[in-house]
Amino acid sequence: DAFEKAFSKDEAREFKVEARLAKLFGHWAAEQLGLEGENIEIYAREIISANLKEPGFEDIYERVQKDFDQKGLDVSRAKMEAVLRKCMRQAQSEVE
Repeated sequence: DAFEKAFSKDEAREFKVEARLAKLFGHWAAEQLGLEGENIEIYAREIISANLKEPGFEDIYERVQKDFDQKGLDVSRAKMEAVLRKCMRQAQSEVE
């Protein structure tokens, strides 16, 4: 019983960290796209939703890369991965 509770707690924490990470990454991407005001928050929520499609972060990368390409922005995958790692550290810190 205790194991199940601990597992459930860990799963909930991981979900919160991933949702926070996606939101932070969405804010960064929105700023790169030149979005302002409430459009930043709307875009961040779209990135959170995109992250729920499949395990891992490939769905986020694909979505943001598509948006960057449409806007004519040249942002490398390496740059996006670096920003995502930074967002992960921040999200973990905030959720703890």
